[in-house]
Amino acid sequence: MAQAQTTHASTEAHGGAHDVGFPPFETETFAGQLIWLAITFVLLYTLLSKLVLPRLGGILEHRRETIANDLDEAAAMKSRAEEAGASYEKALAEARGRAQALAQETRSKLSAETDAKRKALEADLAKRLAEAETTITAKKTQAMSNVRGIAADTASSIVEKLTGKAPAKAAIEAALDQVKA
Repeated sequence: MAQAQTTHASTEAHGGAHDVGFPPFETETFAGQLIWLAITFVLLYTLLSKLVLPRLGGILEHRRETIANDLDEAAAMKSRAEEAGASYEKALAEARGRAQALAQETRSKLSAETDAKRKALEADLAKRLAEAETTITAKKTQAMSNVRGIAADTASSIVEKLTGKAPAKAAIEAALDQVKA
């Protein structure tokens, strides 16, 4: 314990005997502190109001102008894009109309050509059919004219085979006329 007292005593001797407080709260220095506070406040206020705040205001104003310009430019680009879109839609509609008109014209042209070819083919077929009918009628008439002669020859041959004697031509002709009626 003696040693602790010695240390304490040496501290007191070194630091002094009176108690030192917190300097800003000492009443002897209030006037000087207030003067320095006022000087510092005036210097900082002047520095801020003359240098810093105008620069900040300029930066903010420049930013506002840039944003306003960008918004104006974006609005102009939007209107140009809408105009381009409208003109594109208009051109597309016109192109569709022309394509439909061209397709309709081509359909009409092909239909007319097809009808003309069909009518020509039908006329050719009708002509061939008439020629064929004329030929058939002529062949039929020719064949029918030969049928009487063939029938007379056949009847004569049959009667000759059955009776052994050839009949008279007049009798065969009379029998054929009677069968025909």
